[in-house]
Amino acid sequence: MPSSILISLDGMGGDHGPPVVVAGIQDYRKQHGEGVRFLVHGDEVAIRVEMAKCHLTDDVISVRHTDKVVGMEEKPAQAMRRGKGSSLWNAIEAVKTGEAHAVVSAGNTGALMAIAKLILRMSAHGLERPAIVASWPTLRGVTAVLDVGANIESDAEQLIEFAIMGEAFHAAVHGVARPTVGILNVGSEDMKGHEEVREANRILRDGGLGLNYHGFVEGDDIAKGTVDVVVTDGFTGNIALKTAEGVARFISALLKEALTSSLQAKVGAAIAMSALKAMGRRIDPSSINGGPLLGLNGIVVKSHGGADAKGYANAIRIAVDLARSDYLTKVRDSLNRLPAALELPAVSPETVTEPSQ
Repeated sequence: MPSSILISLDGMGGDHGPPVVVAGIQDYRKQHGEGVRFLVHGDEVAIRVEMAKCHLTDDVISVRHTDKVVGMEEKPAQAMRRGKGSSLWNAIEAVKTGEAHAVVSAGNTGALMAIAKLILRMSAHGLERPAIVASWPTLRGVTAVLDVGANIESDAEQLIEFAIMGEAFHAAVHGVARPTVGILNVGSEDMKGHEEVREANRILRDGGLGLNYHGFVEGDDIAKGTVDVVVTDGFTGNIALKTAEGVARFISALLKEALTSSLQAKVGAAIAMSALKAMGRRIDPSSINGGPLLGLNGIVVKSHGGADAKGYANAIRIAVDLARSDYLTKVRDSLNRLPAALELPAVSPETVTEPSQ
């Protein structure tokens, strides 16, 4: 665990580029202190303009100039062919060389994933591609949900890989010694769902992987915080994530409208202001921002392209937490036990126990 942390940032990624990236650094420092330095890649003039606005100097931010940018609409194959020397490529390269401990980008998700896999490689033999994990506010605290967009379809083996990586991530970032793990399904009974989720459920129950496995969970279990880690494919996970963000914004808008609708409502809001602010922080979509690409030989965090400075600061926080943990070592050790688990003989439905409640 390094004592001094350097985070590499794609300064040109996302919808806003340097204004949000640099302001995100400033917001992170306000919230978490000054013990982290940053290496920002991109247009030096534009970056330094924002540094001056935020009163950030070269002892906090080192700037690496490049004119080259991977566009938000570029296909992954195009980005891999044409991306060398871009702000995204160079930011990831800094992790490969060991100069930086982690990288954050709000840029093109497909390009980020493809270039990161090309440069850093996967952390274990057999892993096909990374999974993106989201830290989800719940009634019990925070739940890690993965995949939320990298893998549209996932077979049983991939779901098990997600469970291993998600457990290690949750322990590293959220400090839970033995996180509970569940697979998202249309019901909690073992016979529910398609073949791949049933097979993953069987192996996780009987595979000796050492996970604290709960069983199947349903959609409403995410917000309840029934388990610490929820595993699903990227298609389902991404829809769930975007739905949750939309609902959070909807509730915030309704509250603001209701609390400013009359003088009486405004007085009540003033009295309850501290409680309302605490509630706002719990449901704030920016608290979800920052999805690490799990499974790579290095720490890569994806920020939403439209994130504001507060959201970007949260992505930086996750990168720093992972860099300070033994996450990468734990994932490698757990994945090395997976091949033996996948060779287990099939278990008949009669011998499968009901999920714990």
